[in-house]
Amino acid sequence: MSEDPLEAIILQTINGAIATIPGYMEEIKQNKETLKVENAQEFVYGIVMGMALGMSGAILSAQEKPPTNEDQMRVRDIIYKHIPEIRERIFNQ
Repeated sequence: MSEDPLEAIILQTINGAIATIPGYMEEIKQNKETLKVENAQEFVYGIVMGMALGMSGAILSAQEKPPTNEDQMRVRDIIYKHIPEIRERIFNQ
């Protein structure tokens, strides 16, 4: 676990998003005709990245002062550092 509180919260967010992968994959499989998704794995990757970036941005915005560009870049860098793990969890199911 990271000693950085922000990174720890972001990791919790990423892990929560990763936990949704099987459910999304099943949902897409069951509703393929309605959703018209050509590549379920890439679609779910987009969902998970959106969740991680969106929730982390919301957490930053809830702080006492507005996030700086540096804060936003730091969040992005923390999330991007975990892209290989996210992709592995999606594409190696």
